[in-house]
Amino acid sequence: MSEEVRARVEWLRKEIRRHEYLYYVLARPEISDFEFDALMRELAELEARFPELLSPDSPTQRVGGAPLEELPQVRHAVPMLSLDNSYDEKDLTEWYGRVVRLLGRPPRGLVAELKIDGVSLSLAYADGALERAVTRGNGEVGEEVTANARTIRTLPLRIPFTGGPVEVRGEVFMPRQVFASLNRERVGEGEEPFANPRNATAGSIRLLDPRETARRRLSFFAYQIVNAPELGLQRHREALERLAEWGFAVNPGWSRCRDLGETHAFLEQWRERRAQLTFDTDGVVVKVDHFAEQQELGATSKFPRWAVAYKYAPEGVRTVVRDITVQVGRTGVLTPVAVLEPVRVAGSTVARATLHNADEVARLDVRVGDTVWVAKAGEVIPKVLAVDPARRPAGAVPFHFPEQCPACGTPVTREAGEVAVRCPNRSCPAVRRQRLLHFVSRAGLDIEGLGKRSVEQLLDAGLVSDPASLWDLRAEELAALPGWGERSAANLLAELAAAKSKPLWRLLVALGIRHVGERAAKLLSECFSSLEGIAAARAEEIAAISGLGSVIAASVVEFFADPEGRELVRRLRERGVDPRAEASGGAGPLAGLSFVLTGTLSRPREEVAALLEGAGGRVVDSVSRRTSFVVAGAQPGSKLEKARALSVPVIDEEGLRRLLAERGVTW
Repeated sequence: MSEEVRARVEWLRKEIRRHEYLYYVLARPEISDFEFDALMRELAELEARFPELLSPDSPTQRVGGAPLEELPQVRHAVPMLSLDNSYDEKDLTEWYGRVVRLLGRPPRGLVAELKIDGVSLSLAYADGALERAVTRGNGEVGEEVTANARTIRTLPLRIPFTGGPVEVRGEVFMPRQVFASLNRERVGEGEEPFANPRNATAGSIRLLDPRETARRRLSFFAYQIVNAPELGLQRHREALERLAEWGFAVNPGWSRCRDLGETHAFLEQWRERRAQLTFDTDGVVVKVDHFAEQQELGATSKFPRWAVAYKYAPEGVRTVVRDITVQVGRTGVLTPVAVLEPVRVAGSTVARATLHNADEVARLDVRVGDTVWVAKAGEVIPKVLAVDPARRPAGAVPFHFPEQCPACGTPVTREAGEVAVRCPNRSCPAVRRQRLLHFVSRAGLDIEGLGKRSVEQLLDAGLVSDPASLWDLRAEELAALPGWGERSAANLLAELAAAKSKPLWRLLVALGIRHVGERAAKLLSECFSSLEGIAAARAEEIAAISGLGSVIAASVVEFFADPEGRELVRRLRERGVDPRAEASGGAGPLAGLSFVLTGTLSRPREEVAALLEGAGGRVVDSVSRRTSFVVAGAQPGSKLEKARALSVPVIDEEGLRRLLAERGVTW
């Protein structure tokens, strides 16, 4: 290997890092995506030809490596303490007064920073290269998540400092737009949506598969150099400026304040303005600026005395938590629910509000008897926003999430990196009930006349037990039920008869297979044509389908391998519920080609997809090595990054028009 090759690799890495910083941190790209792809492709090819040149801090290593078996525990050299909270300007004034008393004089300046609602992370650099990333954990011991941290584009894998070890701390977060996209995908795959971006971030940074973390598109803001005084820095603001010089993204909302009056002005400036940001904030962190004064002030066993978190009051309605119950859903997920003193919220009376999951309950520290702020998520679903600690009654005890299913007593489980706690018992009565409700719902087979009350009535009467038993119902049994009659019974039986011929993909969604939503169900239906064919498919066959992958494949195989799943399919087929997928033509000038659309195009995506499919092509949601083309519009998402990593051809809208013209398709 010549020195020219080594020099070229180093130049490529430096140039790619520069363009990543311009694109992801400053949002000021200098080159096109095509030109960036060419640089990345050349580097990947050279590293493949000369593996001895491959290093962990290479830009090609951001896509994530092989799954980990576990996350190692690491003790922090300097504890990652929590911050004391203040909930109004009176609390903040009291904190400042304590600082003045302890110092014997006012501090020589403060720094105010927006408080990012994310997950704290500690980064250790040695000789300029990222060596280790560790979560906050309990403050003393955290989990090593280095492989996952490498996938975060706003986190430098190398910094221009080799004068000794450096520890940088900051906040990992998920931008709102990414969070919304992720939740749409989860709902489409039949998964529980995350409660909020912080909840999603906490699960994402702790995933055992770094490739999945890369897909989550996390971001990072640096806020501290732990050993800053050893580097000759005297003030916190100097550390923030040094972090920016090193290539870190730094919180855009920070300011030096000479005194408490300027700090109050900063709070007011951002009270409304923070809603315009692309990420969630829940307050402002105020710090004493000079490190010498921080050292003099010291810390309690829990909090540094030189910093405080000011929390903005949530926008919601106050009420009292009377009880906390736990519901079991169709996939076995346990969902905590706050039973409230009824209160009017956005035009209706609310008596119950979701607490989402165990992580959210712990984050809120909500207890029975607490006064809480309640609002409607998306103006529809009531949720608890925050607790008012000043109104907590004496003796209120923390809520402990159940270790056993409240419906069947089975020990609950929780997969690594997931927020959901599940009952694994498929025969759990609560799970069966919810699955039957889902099966007949609009999201399932959409059987008219079978709402929640009707299904519960049939269950209580012992007339149904699972989806297949619906087709065993007899007219005389139904007509004899309170509130029914012959006409209602006949109507339902007619609906059930018609449901036998509904599309195969609808039946797949109705079965409630984990991770299988409408998109996955349509792909399975298209490829295997029958319920029997899907049940007999091997995991590798399913995983090979563009847009599915190993996680969905494992879930499908597990469902049909389970004796209960096999028995349900057999009983459905016996009763004539065995639809076949309509044969897809596969003809046309784009036959055999698959497309992934990302970013904003000049025409609606649905319209472009219809054009491609009408010409025989396939439009799928996920990028794989089998994808023919990724069509990238303005502001493309993570699909473009994945295409680059897999060397999938990327074309812009003009390139798509040329391709269509070559194939005789009119744009």
